[in-house]
Amino acid sequence: MQEIKIEERNENLIKELLKAWESSVRVTHKFLSNEEILEIKKYVPEALSGISHLIIEIDEKENPIAFMGIEKNKLEMLFIASQYRGKGIGKKMLLYGIENYGVNDLAVNEDNPLALGFYEHMGFKVYQRNELDDQGNPYPVLYFIVF
Repeated sequence: MQEIKIEERNENLIKELLKAWESSVRVTHKFLSNEEILEIKKYVPEALSGISHLIIEIDEKENPIAFMGIEKNKLEMLFIASQYRGKGIGKKMLLYGIENYGVNDLAVNEDNPLALGFYEHMGFKVYQRNELDDQGNPYPVLYFIVF
């Protein structure tokens, strides 16, 4: 597997990344209903197109299986297709982001225990909690930073 920084974000790539996103979210975001996932999914292509740094992980057939988005030093998104979870891809990508982009800040839904445990294991600590997510929904968010 290999990380690739993406400059050109064509429709086919966005479509493939959207599949990885949905696969990941359905495993990790159990607090969301199917309707909520489908509603959020409408906005993911715009987020993927607009993020400053988009790094993808590809499999041996060069299919995208994971991606992360970074703005300045903040990890805005990290999603791994469900069938590739637990294989070290998240750790590899996060370390790449830390080493190459200075990632030291991120936010996670409090109801996503898999992500919480992962980021704590990777040395991030909670510095803030909000009752609502960035869209004003009643899903508490924890903000992490590396100390």
